[in-house]
Formats: sequence, C-alpha cells, structure tokens
Amino acid sequence: MQSNVERSQKSQAHEYLEKFQKSPEAWTTTNAMLSSSEATSEAKLFAATTMKGKITYDLDQLPRQSLPALRTSLLTLLNAFREGPRPIRTQLCVCLANLAIQMTEWKDVLQLVGSTLGVQAGDCILEFLKILPEEVTEGRKINLSEDELSTRTTELLEDNAPQVLNLLTQYSQSSLDASFEAAIDCMCTIFKDTRDGDDESMRLIMIIYPRLLSLRPRLVEAAESEDLDTFKGLTRMFAEAGEAWTVMIARLPSDFRGLVETILECCARDRDREAISLTFLFWYELKQMIVLENYKEALQVYSDVFSKLVDIMVKHLEYPTPEGPDENDLFDGDREQEERFREFRHQMGDVLKDCCDVITVTECLGKAFNLIRQWIARWGSQATGSQVPHWQELEAPLFSMRAMGRKVSPEENMVLKQVIPLIVQIPDHEKLRFQAIMALGRYTEWTAQHPEFLQPQLNFVMSGFSHSSKEVVRAAALAFRFFGTDCKKLLQDHVIQLHDFYESVFEKLPPASQEELTEGVACVVSAQPVDNIYPMFKLYCDPIMKRMMSHANGAKNAQDNSDSLAVADHMQLLTIYVQNIQPYVDPGVENPAVKYCQEILPVMSAIAENFTNSVPILETVCRCWRNMVLSYRTAVLPMLSTLAQQLASGFQNTRQGCFLWATDSVLREFAVGAEFVDHATSQAIYTFFETQAIAFLRIMNSLPPNELPDVIEDFFRLLIDALIYYHQQFISASICEPVISAAISTLTLQQYAPLTATLHFLRDFLSYGTNNPNSSSFDDERRDSKPRNPPEIQQAVKRLIGLQGEVLVQRVLTGMIFHFPRDCFADASGVLLALFEIMPQETSIWVKATVGMLPAGTVKNGEAEGLMNSIGQNLQSGELRKVRILQIHFGDGMWRLEKDLDDSRLLDFASPASLK
Repeated sequence: MQSNVERSQKSQAHEYLEKFQKSPEAWTTTNAMLSSSEATSEAKLFAATTMKGKITYDLDQLPRQSLPALRTSLLTLLNAFREGPRPIRTQLCVCLANLAIQMTEWKDVLQLVGSTLGVQAGDCILEFLKILPEEVTEGRKINLSEDELSTRTTELLEDNAPQVLNLLTQYSQSSLDASFEAAIDCMCTIFKDTRDGDDESMRLIMIIYPRLLSLRPRLVEAAESEDLDTFKGLTRMFAEAGEAWTVMIARLPSDFRGLVETILECCARDRDREAISLTFLFWYELKQMIVLENYKEALQVYSDVFSKLVDIMVKHLEYPTPEGPDENDLFDGDREQEERFREFRHQMGDVLKDCCDVITVTECLGKAFNLIRQWIARWGSQATGSQVPHWQELEAPLFSMRAMGRKVSPEENMVLKQVIPLIVQIPDHEKLRFQAIMALGRYTEWTAQHPEFLQPQLNFVMSGFSHSSKEVVRAAALAFRFFGTDCKKLLQDHVIQLHDFYESVFEKLPPASQEELTEGVACVVSAQPVDNIYPMFKLYCDPIMKRMMSHANGAKNAQDNSDSLAVADHMQLLTIYVQNIQPYVDPGVENPAVKYCQEILPVMSAIAENFTNSVPILETVCRCWRNMVLSYRTAVLPMLSTLAQQLASGFQNTRQGCFLWATDSVLREFAVGAEFVDHATSQAIYTFFETQAIAFLRIMNSLPPNELPDVIEDFFRLLIDALIYYHQQFISASICEPVISAAISTLTLQQYAPLTATLHFLRDFLSYGTNNPNSSSFDDERRDSKPRNPPEIQQAVKRLIGLQGEVLVQRVLTGMIFHFPRDCFADASGVLLALFEIMPQETSIWVKATVGMLPAGTVKNGEAEGLMNSIGQNLQSGELRKVRILQIHFGDGMWRLEKDLDDSRLLDFASPASLK
C-alpha cells in the first residue's frame, strides 16, 4: 500500500489482510509466496511474518499428521534464505522454533536442522539456536500447559547443550569467521537460560565453564593486536556469563574465581574504554551477593579483586592527553565523544561505589588520597596559573572522591581530615577547579559535623562564582546548595551577609543555578528563630517579586516568550523558598511564613489571571500554591477561601490540569477528620471539589478524551483522594454517575498515564461495593482496623455498576486486547476482578457478550467458551486470584496476536533497503 492511498482504501485493505491472516487458506498462500521466484522481498517478508503468526496461534487449524510436512517445508525455505535477506531468514527461524516447541514428538531438532542446512549455513544455524531459547522463555503465547512447556524446555535446551557448545566454541575461537558475533549472541542466550542455579543448570554450567575459560588467551591476543571487535565480543561473553552465574560465583568463590579474574582482565586491558562498560552490571550484581551475611567467604576471596578494580577504574577516569597543539581540545573537536566520555565516567563512579561496599569506604578513599598526595609531591611545585602538568592524574582521583561521596559516613575520621585541606589548595585549572568544588559538595554532611573545616571550603566554593568558566560557576551553585542544606545551622548567623552575596551573583547565573543557589540560602533562612522568619523571608523574596512583576509587565508587549519564561522561573524560586521555610508554630498562632504568603497571593493571582495562555506560568503558580498548602497545612486557613476561589476560576478559564493538581492538596489537608479542621471547613472543601468536578465534566462534554490526556490524569488522581476522604458524600451524590461515565469514556485512550489514573480510580471506586474498601481514616479509633463500609454505600456502587457495567466491561476487555499499553494490564484485570467480586453473575454475562462481539477470528473456536467455563469454576470455588490470572493470560494472548498482525501489516511500508 502506498502512502498516497485514501484512508478508506487503507482501512479496507487492512481489514482484508486481517481476515486473510486468520484464515486456513493463509497456510498454502504464504508458502507459495515464499517459494515463488516472482514475489518481491517485501511480499516474502509479509508471508514469513504471517506464517509465524499462523504457527504461533493457529497451529490447531492443521491436522497433527501434516506437521512433518510443514517442518520439511520450513527447512527447505530456511535453506533457500540462509544467505538472506536477513529479516526473512529471522522470521523463518522464529517459525521453525515455534513449531519445534509445539511439535513435541520431534525429538532430534538440532540434529535435523544442522544436517538439513549443512555446515555452510553457520550464521543461519546460530540464529536459530539464539532464537529457540528466546521463544521458549516467551512460551506463554504457545498453547502448551506449564508442565508440557517445562518438559519441552529441557528437551530443546538443556539436553542439547553439549552439541550446541561444540558448534559455538568452534566459531568463538576464530575472529576471522563471519559467524563470530552470532556465536557470541547464542552463547549469551544459553548463559541466561542457566541462571536459575538448579541441579540441571549446574550440570550444564560445569560443561560450559572450562570451555569458556579456555577462551581467555584469545582475549589477551585480541587486546595486544588491537582487534576491538573480538575483544568486545569476548568481554561481553565473559561478563554475561558472570551476570548469569552470580549466585554460583558467590556460593562457590574458589571454583569461579577464574571467571571473575578474567572479567577484571577485560577491564584492565581495555585501553580505549570501548568494552569495559559491558562489565558494569556484573560488578554490581556480584557486589549485591557477596555483601550478604551468607557469603562472607566470597567477600574475603574477592576483596583483592575489587581492590584492583578501584585502581583500574580510577585510571580509566583520566581525561585523554591531547595530541594536537591545543591543550584544551581533548577529543579532537569531537563533542559527541566528549559527552559519551562524561556519561561513561559516571557509570564508572557507580562501580566505585560498589567497591566501597566490598572493601570499605576508607580503603577506597585512601587510594584516591594517595594519588592526590603523589601528584602534589611530583608535580605540585611545577604548577602555575597558566600551566598544570599532568592535570589528568589529579582530576581523576578528585572525580573518584566525588563519586564515592554518597558512601562516606559523616563520622569518617581518617582520610577526609587529611584530604580536604589539600583539595582547597589545588591549582586554578578549569577542570581541576570544577571537580574539586563538586567533590566538596559531596561531603557537606561530614563538614556539618566537623565545623572547623567549613570556612576554607566555603571560601573556595564562593570564589567559584566569579570564575571565568561557566562550568565552574554552575558547580559552585550546586555545591552551595548542599552547603546551605547540610550546614544551615552553622551558617544561620551569616544570613544577612549571605543575602548580600546572593543578590550580587544572582543575575549572573543561569536559571538552573539560580534555583540551586536559592535552595541553599532558603535552607539557611529556615534555620532562623521563628521571630526572624518573616523579615528574612521578606528580605530574600521581595526582590524576586519585584523582578517577576517587571518581567510580567514586559511580557504583555513582548515579541517573544522570554519574559513569560522569566516570570515562570521567578515563580519557581518562590516555590523553593516555600518548600524549605517551614517554621513550627503552635496551633492557633500565626505562622510567619503564611503571613508573607498572604502578602504575595494577590500578585500571584493577578499573574495567573493575566497569563491564561502561558502553560509554564500557570503550572509554576499552581505548584507554588500547592506547596503552600503542603508546607503550612492547616495554617493556610486564613488564605484558604481566596486560594480556593483562584483555583476554581483558574480551572474554568484555562482548562489546565495544574489547577486540579493544586486542588488535590487542599482536599487532602482539609478533609473530614483532619486535625485542627472544623466540620464546616471540610464541607466547604467538598463543595469546592464538586465545583471542580462539574467544570471538568463540562470540558469532557465539549472535547474528545484524546485532546485532554493531562487534564484527565490530574482529575482522576484528584478523584482517588476524594474517594479516600469524602467517599460517603461522593458516592451518594448525583455527580457520581456522570463521573463514572467520564471514566468509561477515558478508557478509549492509548496513553499510559491517564489510563493508569482512571483504572486506579475505578478499582478504588469498585472496592466500595465490598466490605473492605481501599480507604483510610483520620479517626483514631478506626485507624488500626479496616474502615467500615455502610451497606448503603455498597448498594450505591452496585446500582451505578448495574447501569454502566456492561459498557465498562466492553471498554476494559477490548482495551486489553486492542489498544491498552501492556503496563496497564494488571490494573485493567484488577477492574474486571473487582466487578466479578461484587456482581459475579452480571459480569460473567457482560464478559461473554463482549467476547462474542469481537471480530471474527479474533478468538479461536472454543477458546471463549473455555475461558468462561474456567472463570465460572473458579468463581464458584472462590479462587478470585485464578480468575485474574485467566483474564491477564487471555488479554495478553489476544494483545500479542493483534500486535503480530499489526507488525506484519506495517511491512507494507517497509523500505526495500531494510530487506537487503
């Protein structure tokens, strides 16, 4: 089909193809297309994909005695396509693998495939061997019982391991062979299949392990000859073996030490740092095992390996030495390579954290300290303002200290006291200064307990704000954030001086750094005595308000949105102060922070009213309002009425979900039973909620759901809290029925976030049709027991479901089959399960009717009846968990089928180049 064809014609063509793919005639037609010399590659790929779907889902259309002929036909086709095109060959391998799984009488699978295709088809055989375990592990879509699938797994994989390994070892030992990569893929697949560590897996591992270690010399040869492809392939193979066998490596450390040392050698010999990242997951998983109490022996056996790993990682952290005359051009102008290196360093930093858990933080920090001390002794005297020799050797241990900072206890008392004084004296080289400031920012919790080290560090960091390098300035802002957060009590007497500094550097910083610096000073303000909170809050925020109003006035006549974005940025700064300045005052006493919030509320309201089309401004205003409620809770009561009015009018005028998001915080803090909240206030808040709900329903009536995904998500998350705190009023209210209708309409969406919010709401709502709803209470007497659910509430839920349950079932079930994201299946099946729990007979009728409405061929003959019989039996026996499993498996199977059909239809648009 061409892209310029009318949509109606495309729809008709898709419908025809769908019927064809499910028909018995597709067997012979696809075979003929694949055998034809006249069919195009695109047509043959479509035929191969259709054949895969037929074998996976429709094998019962063929008599059992015809399966050997189908096998012979597939082997013939695979032999014909063994040289490609690769996409067709891959589909045929999947076809043959799925046939092998289901044709349980076929016992000599590998022997027959190997003898039919011959030694010349090495790539093809290896691809089949790689695909076969993958299809077995995805066996849920195969129509076999769990026991049959388990038996077939043993026959196809474990029992054939020696034969497979002979072939794989042969390919792996020659990097000249074109099949080397395929051999590595296949071996890694077998490793994954042995990760369970049971007796059968151990038997197979004992066969594989010595042959695997025999390839270690090839690793050395590849490194010395700079054969990168072979080195990477072997590194991947050793690392994935380690990942699969981590439990055995920890359980039998002496037996598997050879593999661990080989992976360490992979790291040490990777001069170009092209393969080392393949080992990172292994080191993490090994660390996770050997730090457990049960594996103390392994911890001792591998401690020296992890010690060497620290040395290797720190060496790899070094920036390259420039080859050209420009000493600042470290990557020959390749910015992409530089970004990859920076990202790679952070991954190595994670490995260093793993090493800290194994050989202690003190030893790891000591290694970094020794490298810093060695550099100072060797090169420190030669460093000048313009030249720092071998700075890479100093920068790497500084980075390692930064990376390991999270693991260091504030009580560390051996290394940091020696190394901090050295760090604040390092030469003024851009990358050294950046890394030193970032490292100091990691140890602010330690500094808070060692105040004698604060002043030199703070001077060093604050001088970074005037550095010529933007990177150093950004580092200084981030580090100051941590100093303000962790050392606020040590800095509280300097709040006035900090304000002068804050104002002097603020305008020079980019928005992200402004936020980080603001968080630091906000924490210092928060440490003030209560009677000093209001004046300090005002001192720091009044200039922000003044600048924000200036930008707002400028935005009215601006040609671009720079002033509007500046307004949003300044609103975010106010939010940071609100989040961090939370003084404790006794109930009934005026909160000094709320006093200031009341002063700025009219300005914020005016901005929201004048910028109804600016989403960034509206979202930051609502975020600030929401955080006022979260930070000061019931203390915001004096401004609550005005705030609620602004949220209601704002949502009606803008239709932005952020107003619902802010409404949710009000609903939770002033709910029925909340401490220090009277009944009249709680009832007023419920009325406010209904106002927002009515406004939402009006919007839903005027626009289709696919134009409102964010608003829908925010609304149903609001409803989840409304059910928790106001379920009796809401479920009994007239507004509940249209809300359920809106939820059902929302189930036509395909986006994960709004669907998940809606399904969560429906599950919670349906739980109120039972004795044990998903709820909570502020009532002290009921807090430790399940909440009571009055019979009238249960009946109200059942009445509403009786009115709309059939449509709800249709939307949920068809959504699971056709368009829900896979991650929504658990919640969707939870909705169906809740329906079965409260109205089992009616739900069974609705499910059966919905399945009967599916397009012809969607469900196999007898499958729907079998599903309903199984559901009925489990309902009678009270096995609701099994009902849910049946639903998920049914929906999952139908989803896979539709996805496979969609994939094959998309091949109509495949590029011919992709089939070469």
